Amino acid sequence: MKVTGAVPPILPLCQRLFPSRLAGLSMDLLKATALELAILAGHLLLYPSGIVQERPSAPALPPQGTAAPLPGGAKPPVVLLHGFIDNRSVFVLLRRNLAQHGRQHIESLNYSPLTCDIRTAARLLGRHIEELCERTGQSQVDIVAHSLGGLIARYYVQGLGGDLRVRKLVTLGTPHSGTRVAPLANAHPIVRQMRPGSPVIEELRRPAPGCRTHIVSFWSDLDPLMDPLESACVEHPDLLTQNVRVSGIGHLALLVHPAVAAGIRQALDLEQPGATAEALTVA
Repeated sequence: MKVTGAVPPILPLCQRLFPSRLAGLSMDLLKATALELAILAGHLLLYPSGIVQERPSAPALPPQGTAAPLPGGAKPPVVLLHGFIDNRSVFVLLRRNLAQHGRQHIESLNYSPLTCDIRTAARLLGRHIEELCERTGQSQVDIVAHSLGGLIARYYVQGLGGDLRVRKLVTLGTPHSGTRVAPLANAHPIVRQMRPGSPVIEELRRPAPGCRTHIVSFWSDLDPLMDPLESACVEHPDLLTQNVRVSGIGHLALLVHPAVAAGIRQALDLEQPGATAEALTVA
């Protein structure tokens, strides 16, 4: 994915934040970093609007005297799950995009920034999905999850029987194999769970025969939070997976770039393909 635009003088910042990446420093990295900073600034402005948990919405009632549509004929509800120290406000643009292209029931779920265990968060996600299915009359949902949210959703699918409820799981910049970035953040227990070789990551490596959820992982070749970059790919012999490489943008831009949004819609709407690896490039 190629992003164009003016580049501010951010090389000193890059040197401080991502010294290990400077060996291959390029104009693309500078542009991606500039875009990340711009998105971060916008997100900080929106952050207060997403602190409060979203109020569940009731399914739309058919006009009086008409038959209600069969639940199976509608697209499954979409659950949006944010990343570490974030909230549902990060999905403002993606949610609007999905709604404009036919997704009628979309809900964003907040989990507490004080959450210290992926397993606990996965159990809470499971309760929310059960309530959502009961409320909407649907038997399954789709999940679109960013970063840590993808690990929470995947743990629910693999470890808690969530594959019965989750038809498709789309992850954006999720450290499926663990990431080594920012070692000073190890003071937080949930960050330690995102490290390669952690008990949670090892649990996700265990056999998962018969898992019914199709997992699509979008990963960026300029994501500074993935170390190594390929940790955002799903590699598991028992899972039906599709890894989509996105070129030229960073971690936060995966949530807002229109080409990625189009790829997410395609991933949600297509029938389940076999396990493949694809690339997403936009001029």
